[in-house]
Amino acid sequence: MVRSALGVLIIAASTATVVGQSSGADWPQWRGPNRDGTAPNFVEPKSLPEKLTQRWKVEVGTGYATPLVVGNRIFVFSRQEEKEVMRALDAASGKTVWETSYPASFAMNPATAKHGPGPKSTPTYANGRLFTLGISGIVSAFDAQTGKILWQKPKGTTEPLYHTAQSALVDRGVVILHVGGDKEGALTAFDPATGAVKWSWTGDAPAYGSPILAEIAGTRQVIVFTRDNLVGVDASNGQLLWKTPYQSRATTNAITPLVYGGNTLIVSGQGTPLTAYTIAKANNQWSVEKAWENPQLSLAFSNPVLVGDAVFSLSASNSGQFFWADAKTGKTLWTSSPRQGGNAAIVRAGSLLFVLKDDAELMVARSSPGGFEPLRTYTVADSATWPAPAFSGNRIFVKDISTVALWTLD
Repeated sequence: MVRSALGVLIIAASTATVVGQSSGADWPQWRGPNRDGTAPNFVEPKSLPEKLTQRWKVEVGTGYATPLVVGNRIFVFSRQEEKEVMRALDAASGKTVWETSYPASFAMNPATAKHGPGPKSTPTYANGRLFTLGISGIVSAFDAQTGKILWQKPKGTTEPLYHTAQSALVDRGVVILHVGGDKEGALTAFDPATGAVKWSWTGDAPAYGSPILAEIAGTRQVIVFTRDNLVGVDASNGQLLWKTPYQSRATTNAITPLVYGGNTLIVSGQGTPLTAYTIAKANNQWSVEKAWENPQLSLAFSNPVLVGDAVFSLSASNSGQFFWADAKTGKTLWTSSPRQGGNAAIVRAGSLLFVLKDDAELMVARSSPGGFEPLRTYTVADSATWPAPAFSGNRIFVKDISTVALWTLD
């Protein structure tokens, strides 16, 4: 066991094999391999067990970051006292392989203090490296094999209004994050090896939802909520292609946009309707048009999933209502009874929906538009489960307030 002055702890073990490239069974980033809340290589069991099997559970520190699954490693980003910690665990046993920490003091805004100063941003794995955004805005790159910090960018001079929550997007040789604080910032593409800035767009301050990639009208673009807008920039150079004003209640644009039909974006926010925008290009000019709007449905932090031509999520209305909406028209297809919960992390896996509520209940139901009848409900933690789960095969990795656990469907 060796600890360096930089806060790197490496634990020698027989499980310390080389981490390979991300594979189909991995969960390497926010919302999974495709960044859309789907588990594409999930194999549905013949029958769901009455109880899940807990293989291990370990203390890792506080925070809402989703664990990553890459090969035989689990990567967890958290807080312990006044430090942010990145650690690698052996997926089979939960034993620590390495951990790296750095000082990261942060004073919470009273409005969000109950959620604690643990990081809200999920790490991203790509090509042997891990990329994180700390709660105050510190950007770090780690060697996934050893935990060594490869480069780090300090937090900005302007504090976030509440905290950071965005998760890095890696695409074609750049790491993309919207850095900065309240009222100023830069959507920035960093060199993954050195941290050098490749391009930046400074048209607005950052929000909380994470960026996605989409190719629309032949242009590969980064689409993301900013503080006051929904924008698309050219992924190759950061040039602004289009933007439309978008403001959620309390300045909390927190949803990750969902792409439907190639050029339609489905979004929402606290106090704003579920809305679809159509992005188009004609005569070398980009346009953004509202395709539909449903004022009956509104998303706060529960990101939606697509099932065919239907959208499923938890509306913030009426203290939480599950719903199905038509992705083409926005028409409400079905809503549940009210008071379902404050937040739900939703994963579509084959013909099933896995819905992890913030009260540690994991519900499993058929992904059938028009209703939501849980086949099984499992309790998977002893404290609140705001982080989204990670899936790999029949394994489900769940982070609660301070622990991460492996559950299996057998």
